[in-house]
Amino acid sequence: MNMKYIKNSKDIKYMRNVCKLASEVLDYISNFIKIGVTTNELDLLCYNYIINVQKAIPGPLNYFPPGYKFPFPKSICTSINDVVCHGIPDNKFLKNGDILNIDITVKKNNYFGDSSRMFVVGETTLNAKFLIKIAYECMWAGISKVKDNVYLNDIGNAIQMHAEKYNFSIVKEFCGHGIGKKFHEFPQILNYNNFKSSEKIYSGMIFTIEPMINEGSRFIYETSNGWTIKTKDKSLSAQWEHTILVTDFGFEVLTISNNYFFL
Repeated sequence: MNMKYIKNSKDIKYMRNVCKLASEVLDYISNFIKIGVTTNELDLLCYNYIINVQKAIPGPLNYFPPGYKFPFPKSICTSINDVVCHGIPDNKFLKNGDILNIDITVKKNNYFGDSSRMFVVGETTLNAKFLIKIAYECMWAGISKVKDNVYLNDIGNAIQMHAEKYNFSIVKEFCGHGIGKKFHEFPQILNYNNFKSSEKIYSGMIFTIEPMINEGSRFIYETSNGWTIKTKDKSLSAQWEHTILVTDFGFEVLTISNNYFFL
């Protein structure tokens, strides 16, 4: 185990603060999600809130990791219906029945906080609501396994078992990740059981848990913009994300919000 991924008390203090900011952005933007709004409008609202109110930086804006042809051009990710992740805000209007994931990453004092939530535009189908519910439960099934000295696979296995219990599929190409002074770092938090892995997690680690659950097949493809990922069979996809601190006796959810309850 590389000890550089264990956060010290200063790191944890700053991470608590920036993760709280990420959850506050999601609280704020939830008031603007309605029929007829564009995701560009939501992006601009979040940008202004992060820059002007929080005095922070939108983590995704101009993010340019290895393997990508272009930097990410917007401040938030907005993934609608069959978009699995990395949806780029644009001028299309949200319509009644859309399901929407908004993924927020805030950077402040050189630390990153990351969280995402699902939203429903207007009134959607019972099937879509059920997918969103199970994806939420999958995230918490994974979080519930977090504790010092447990196997990473315990997280992924719990997520996979819960999704497959309801005949939903797990996207395997994307996963949770360590986070701190880097947007993405060790460890990778898979959303399925990788039987080959014997890695463990330890107190002081901070990472995201963010299962991506498809209504149909798990297979995906990358669109022409080089970022956005969609389901191959055009089925709906849902994702939730929290940033988690591993403690001696369990976990602390750093991106929890006192103003938000999912029922």
